[in-house]
Amino acid sequence: MSGKANGPRKITLSPITMAAAIQFFRGTDEPVVPDIRLTRSRDGRTGQATFVFEEPAALAPESFGDITGMFLVDEEGELVSREVNARFVNGKASALEATYTWKTTADFERFMRFAQRYADSHELGFSGGPEKDAQENSDP
Repeated sequence: MSGKANGPRKITLSPITMAAAIQFFRGTDEPVVPDIRLTRSRDGRTGQATFVFEEPAALAPESFGDITGMFLVDEEGELVSREVNARFVNGKASALEATYTWKTTADFERFMRFAQRYADSHELGFSGGPEKDAQENSDP
């Protein structure tokens, strides 16, 4: 042994950021990125997000079973929608359409935090609707 005493070591912990994911089977992330459209009431308190997944992995023959909901998972927890429907073409399921509904401003803000995390973790961006585009293209 060397007669040298080792002092306390400094350990720096960094926060682990969980990637946001969408799941149809708990614990299994859906790799297909959906098209998402938002609608809100005039007062902004209520609204819904409609997700369309074209040919999602959840519909593959080797999938895990019945789809009972859509789970939006991030570091804050999970948002759940039970409103999930399959779209069929020539008798074969080709897409999933799911709707997440919010009834308060707080629920909307929580959904938007999830959406931002999902966009960041999948290297996506937001594109605005006609109102936003009109504002961006208007002359000052």
